[in-house]
Amino acid sequence: MKEVYITRLSKFLPNEPVSNDEMETILGKVDGKPSRARLKILGNNKITTRYYSLDRNGSGASTHSNAEMTANAVRGLFDEKFPIENMQLLACGTTSPDQLLPGHAAMVHGLLECKPVELISATGACAAGMQAFKYAFMSIKSGNSTNAVSTGSEKFSSWLLAQKFQPEAENLKSLDENPIIAFEKDFLRWMLSDGASAALFQDKPNEEGLSLRVNWVELASYANELETCMYAGAIKNADGTTKGWIDMTPEEWAQHSVFSFKQDTRLLGKNIVPVGSQMWKEMVEKHNIHLDEIDFFLPHLSSEFFRFKIDEEIARLGVPIPQEKWFTNLVNVGNIGTASPYLMLEELLNTGRLKKGQTIVMMVPESARFTYAYAHITVV
Repeated sequence: MKEVYITRLSKFLPNEPVSNDEMETILGKVDGKPSRARLKILGNNKITTRYYSLDRNGSGASTHSNAEMTANAVRGLFDEKFPIENMQLLACGTTSPDQLLPGHAAMVHGLLECKPVELISATGACAAGMQAFKYAFMSIKSGNSTNAVSTGSEKFSSWLLAQKFQPEAENLKSLDENPIIAFEKDFLRWMLSDGASAALFQDKPNEEGLSLRVNWVELASYANELETCMYAGAIKNADGTTKGWIDMTPEEWAQHSVFSFKQDTRLLGKNIVPVGSQMWKEMVEKHNIHLDEIDFFLPHLSSEFFRFKIDEEIARLGVPIPQEKWFTNLVNVGNIGTASPYLMLEELLNTGRLKKGQTIVMMVPESARFTYAYAHITVV
């Protein structure tokens, strides 16, 4: 088995940062009324700026597709010394592809000026970016390739536009109900952001500068134990099961905003921290991790609300990581789902704080059906 190194990281964040006060101007107001939940949700998640691949005039017009943002991030990995024609594998993770078919990775590849490459598209929620990450890691580890690119990217903003919820608001009016979209849908309108990031994996470290040796990557799904928590293209039944868009009429799609992102916040609050923390304890035991040797902990937080809950739970389980070792950038870039883990790693690498021999642990929880990813990295 070969050693695997991340030798380059790149990102693409569309347009200018969007402040909290600008969000509803760009995304629009459902039924022309301000959201009742917006300020409370922003108060909990602590996000101050995020990025939207939308025109700022409120028209809802896109400035970039998901594939375009991802391709821009991939291009940023290459230069004259190591041109894109050398790329052997492209693994792309996303929650929000531009279409059902073709796969997201194929659309990204179609925008890149390079030769034929091996592709894989990982589609899910936040952990999909780490599934692509692990595929690239395993390809080099096994000797299948000498280099590989993995990406995480999202274009959530177009899903969050007020106009996408208007048919539901109109339907509620006809039923003499209060035409305000349910909290499970409004919640994520103020949580999500757009952007893309990419990593170049190689079987040799950089000749100059730092590289990140990936020691192991572990993922686990708890869907066998827990019901659906975050979903899109479906509605959730009272018994916890879901009904997918394929079994619904086009009229139902519009009336219930079926393609919006929805979050069962009750289920989220009850399970996301305990289950992920228990897996961390299992990782510490399995890999014989010495906690005092961890230099940086990069937890993907969907909201700052979870910071101290995670801190308390891992301490309770006897596997604490002091807060001063945590590194996040949620408040500045927003929650970009599959791209967020890459963006933290890219920003940390460029802070100048990394030194050879240091250890990094990445943690990526996914609430869709509760999947978790951990990666262990050494700076070399």
